[in-house]
Amino acid sequence: MATLGEHVQHADWKLEKHAPAIACPERVKAGELFTVGLTLGSENAHPNTTEHHIRWIALYFQPQGAKFIYEVDRFEFNAHGEATAGANQGPVYSHYATSATLKITQPGTLHALAFCNIHGLWESTKEIELF
Repeated sequence: MATLGEHVQHADWKLEKHAPAIACPERVKAGELFTVGLTLGSENAHPNTTEHHIRWIALYFQPQGAKFIYEVDRFEFNAHGEATAGANQGPVYSHYATSATLKITQPGTLHALAFCNIHGLWESTKEIELF
């Protein structure tokens, strides 16, 4: 039986519109707040239609050398142009870009996981060092 991890896809976010892009400093000061920007399709736009859209992005942190991973935040995108008049006729579309503000006390890895309603789960990672 396959595990969930076998179904998570990885790609360079600059080339693949489904891979989440993580925008933040590579080095941060221990215990000080910093902002992590999350989006998809910054260089190759992802559709945002009733039929094809990003449902959510989740952000996780794994301290260097640690066994466990911590969920930092989760963002739901719920408006994709649905309406009683039909698909893509609605008055509002949510955009799959957001940010989280956090602080860390150890170096580690940020993991962003995004879900496309047609193409499944996609992950990107970014190493964060402390100074």
